Amino acid sequence: MFIKKFASIAALSLTAIASISYAGSAHALGFSYSAGAYRDSAVTTEGAFAKDVNDKDYTTYDFNDGKVPGSNNVKYSFSNGSYSTTAYSGQTGIYSDMWAPSGAKAEVNTSNYLAVFQGNSVIIENAKNQVFNYFAFDAGALSVGNTLQFFKGTNLVKGLTYDMMNALAPVSASQHGGQMNGVFEFFSEGMNDNFDKIVISQTAGGGFESDNHTFRTGSGKYSAKVPEPGVALGLLAVSGVFLRKRKNQKSLNLG
Repeated sequence: MFIKKFASIAALSLTAIASISYAGSAHALGFSYSAGAYRDSAVTTEGAFAKDVNDKDYTTYDFNDGKVPGSNNVKYSFSNGSYSTTAYSGQTGIYSDMWAPSGAKAEVNTSNYLAVFQGNSVIIENAKNQVFNYFAFDAGALSVGNTLQFFKGTNLVKGLTYDMMNALAPVSASQHGGQMNGVFEFFSEGMNDNFDKIVISQTAGGGFESDNHTFRTGSGKYSAKVPEPGVALGLLAVSGVFLRKRKNQKSLNLG
């Protein structure tokens, strides 16, 4: 569950950068996407992690103990009440099976992970009545109906759909029949796109699997260094449509 950061971290593959406009604001909720890193370079069976998983200023939940995270920092709840222990119940829960988000090199993840099924959501909130300016997670076995939303109070900061995430995720896992996986890192670029609630939903059949959630509480612009745009080759400007380009060589800037 809560990880007191340890061990070394593996090098990330080439990271691409995107920026999502916040309606009515000059600021944007930015994000990067990559194959991810390892919390411990000797352990490749727990999925992929954000590059800062071992930094003391971040909090990571890995779900390995099979329990719903709960602490003074972050609160998890479910739109349909308590989660079920059966993946076929249509509820939300923590599982360990072939659909676990993969490792950075598509390794099979044998640890527990978080899943939400059709018509349900997992709601993640800042328990300190503060805001986040950073969130990362390992999204895996991406499938139609996967939806991710960021809120500040009742205001929607931004949302991502399956089509958007699937077009960017760089890791194809054979254990998932070639479905895509990847680590997505979201960072605020100003006060207007800080967020205090994240909603992970499944709006169609199947499930939305995720693992290794990493948070940083903070207001205003996220100050940690993010990958320079120059390292992501093939800069591409699009309007409302994400097109898959060469793996690990993508960059978007959406207005």
